[in-house]
Amino acid sequence: MSTFGTLFRVTTYGESHCASVGCIVDGVPPGLRLTDADIQVQLSRRRPGQSNLTTPRDEKDLVRLQSGIEHGVTLGTPIGLLVQNQDQRPHDYSETDFYPRPSHADWTYLQKYGIKASSGGGRSSARETIGRVAAGAIAEKYLKEAHGVEIVAFVSSVGKIHIPTTPPTPPSNGDEDEDAATDVFTPEYLHLLKTITREIVDKDLTRCPHAETAEKMTQRIIRAKESHDSIGGTVTCVIRNVPSGLGEPVFDKLEAHLAHAMLSIPATKAFEVGSGFKGTEVPGSRHNDAFIAREGGAGGLATTTNWSGGIQGGISNGQDIYFKVGFKSPATISKEQATAQYDGTPGTLAARGRHDPCVVPRAVPIVEAMAALVLMDQLFIQNSRVAAATLLPRVNTLPPSMVLPPRTPAPEQ
Repeated sequence: MSTFGTLFRVTTYGESHCASVGCIVDGVPPGLRLTDADIQVQLSRRRPGQSNLTTPRDEKDLVRLQSGIEHGVTLGTPIGLLVQNQDQRPHDYSETDFYPRPSHADWTYLQKYGIKASSGGGRSSARETIGRVAAGAIAEKYLKEAHGVEIVAFVSSVGKIHIPTTPPTPPSNGDEDEDAATDVFTPEYLHLLKTITREIVDKDLTRCPHAETAEKMTQRIIRAKESHDSIGGTVTCVIRNVPSGLGEPVFDKLEAHLAHAMLSIPATKAFEVGSGFKGTEVPGSRHNDAFIAREGGAGGLATTTNWSGGIQGGISNGQDIYFKVGFKSPATISKEQATAQYDGTPGTLAARGRHDPCVVPRAVPIVEAMAALVLMDQLFIQNSRVAAATLLPRVNTLPPSMVLPPRTPAPEQ
């Protein structure tokens, strides 16, 4: 379906080469100050034609608020957002009249619907993500103003080039003590997750915040472009100041919703949260996040480590959430490929058009947007539960193991 969310609902519309793309956002709280400029900043980070590392398609992606707002303030009614398509070239796709592009959605859309868009991939095009990014910018503004939530994504790998994240693996002779001495991530990488900002991310065209790695990534993307090929990569996202209690066990766990959201983005193939696959290599004695009293005297618990990535039992625990999303190499390339036509006749396809040699630099704001949509929806669901519970008489007969202990008042200044 084209709608995402339960209480904060986003419906996107549009194809790659139609007149416009956009979305309807339902569930925005009334009283939020909102202008086109609040949304445009993220759309400009997503748009094509930013550098020689992306597609040269020249779309300004200027957004226009259509409804749900007056005098710069939201009314609580559905918000309509529209972006005109201006630089379409449907004639660049004449080859796809005969050939389904390898690893693209041409063939599967035709199998599902019996009909497909004639050019540009239709709804499977990354143009569809404009609506997601626009809606995500609204969600993000509310999360920031209401809870101080910060969402920052960055490129963590291109091809086989990765930001350094893990300590060297010691030689193993089967001794468990050696395994126990290995941390999941290096202190330097954990510091990056705690301090990274969008300003730092956007300093390099690759959106990789590690200068030495970014230069290698640039050369790798240029090499793919010059050989009429493409290359994939990963985007890492960290979310700070997340309220605890978000997520709906057992089938709607917070990480399950994040995985759903991220794997709905075009070209995604992998998702991991917290320690991810690396955590499978570390014994529980080293991987467990031990609890400590939260700093500041406000009561509650924090953890000494955060290998869980801010989510335990499918519920946010108040620590930073971090996860990684894998993007495959873009399917549409101009290098000749031996393949088959729709009728099964073998042939050779060399696609035309303007395409990204690597999607990950432009995927950064899309990942941030989908993270914001998930948190916004889960926050509203949790708030509705808390609000309903406050209307009931207070229960004082439960054993201490069943209720949250009273918070210690913060010390007077």
